Amino acid sequence: MTRSLPMIEARKKLTQLPEQLERHPGTLTVTRRGKPVLAVMHWDLYETIMETMEILGDAELMAQLKQSIKDIEAGRGIPWEQAKRRLRP
Repeated sequence: MTRSLPMIEARKKLTQLPEQLERHPGTLTVTRRGKPVLAVMHWDLYETIMETMEILGDAELMAQLKQSIKDIEAGRGIPWEQAKRRLRP
């Protein structure tokens, strides 16, 4: 969910924003004269978005993802417990 906050209020509340965004995840739109000028978000959300963009921009990773989805839809796969056992050293 996106909330909006005028620049002057954002300045006053800057030190409170991390906790506010942790309690109410999403983005905060900072406006100047009623127009959006900044988007503020919790760091975890930013990292998630950047990781997603990296995957979407990598043709090889996207091909693997699409193939994995097809495999799951076709019933090709193994149960989670079996996969965990295979991963244990």
